[in-house]
Amino acid sequence: MVPKETGSTLEWVRIQEDDFSVEDEVNRIKERSKRVGGIVTFLGTARDFSKGRDINRIDFEYYPGMAEKRLNEIRERALQDYDIIEASIIHRVGRIETGENIVLIVVAAEHRKDAFRACEWCIDELKRITPIWKREETTQGEVWVVEHP
Repeated sequence: MVPKETGSTLEWVRIQEDDFSVEDEVNRIKERSKRVGGIVTFLGTARDFSKGRDINRIDFEYYPGMAEKRLNEIRERALQDYDIIEASIIHRVGRIETGENIVLIVVAAEHRKDAFRACEWCIDELKRITPIWKREETTQGEVWVVEHP
């Protein structure tokens, strides 16, 4: 059983079953500092078609404890390596219907270029190192997705 939400609402990294509000997350990061001059978001959603197959829904599984640790490492490195003010990362797990939200990354910086670069790096690193796995339910059966685009 996956908890509804790990950690407190004040945490900047979360893995949860429930959907999230993009607007609430943007407002939360905007309140972090009056120096924020630009906010960049990446919202990943469940599409209904992949690699020539119709997708009915997607199931996400994860390695509890390790996945949160990796997401926190990504956030900390982004704060260290890019000129940004704050970053938040939310990833949903469990059964997700097509069209629903999967992952949200919000990055705030004084300037847009720093926020764009950090946001892109965060999603690339999330896909590369975070132990979260995706199984697509297609019209031909279930397929584990192993590659990270």
